[in-house]
Amino acid sequence: MLRMFLAVTAMALATWTGTTTTAEATATPTPTPSATPTPACPPALPITANVTGATTTSLTISYFIFFRPPCGYDPPMTVSLFTSREDAQQWRAAVAEGVSGPERNGAVTIDRLTPDTEYWYRFTDVDGRRDPYVIASARTASPTSCRATATIDTHWGGGFVATVTVRNTGTLPLDRWRVSWRWSGDERIQAAWGGVAETAGADATVRNASYNGTLALDGATTFGLLVSTSAVPDGLTLTCAR
Repeated sequence: MLRMFLAVTAMALATWTGTTTTAEATATPTPTPSATPTPACPPALPITANVTGATTTSLTISYFIFFRPPCGYDPPMTVSLFTSREDAQQWRAAVAEGVSGPERNGAVTIDRLTPDTEYWYRFTDVDGRRDPYVIASARTASPTSCRATATIDTHWGGGFVATVTVRNTGTLPLDRWRVSWRWSGDERIQAAWGGVAETAGADATVRNASYNGTLALDGATTFGLLVSTSAVPDGLTLTCAR
């Protein structure tokens, strides 16, 4: 009885004073450590690229890689060339490849290509992962090309006379040529010699005459223009093509 009385008294005193015994204390839960989150990466956006050089048989493609793994790529990068956009989209039938150096900002030159041909390019990293975004086209240079330059020989208040020199700057002889430009004001061709002139609004084109269309390598010919205008231009920006 005495023992029971003492136990009941102790419990009453503990309740009255707001204390609890060790056995009665509620254990504080131990926090569970949270797992380190996995980086949320997009499919990939690691590369920008553009064509920075073209010859008749090569293309140079420069690139810049934004991110490192896990959200990006590590060089070297492989550039694959395709002959159609459909093949490039499906990564099918690549016709040529080039591999970059270790630079994250570099360039790849791919040789032994066909002149005057359009190619589509895509990127793959060293582990074979394919960049899903960059798909663009580039064209090798034509072996037949030319350059045209104009000289204003004389001018007056209402017009001028100009001589245009056409030169073969390609790697093959030219069998014809045409020079095109756009007038900046109210210029109008009144007469042309050494070529056949065509106009459509502000656009003008002169094609070779019957006797001067053939140009050997580095060969040149000229044609002349008589032009009426209210303001003589400082010069002409010309485009020459076969």
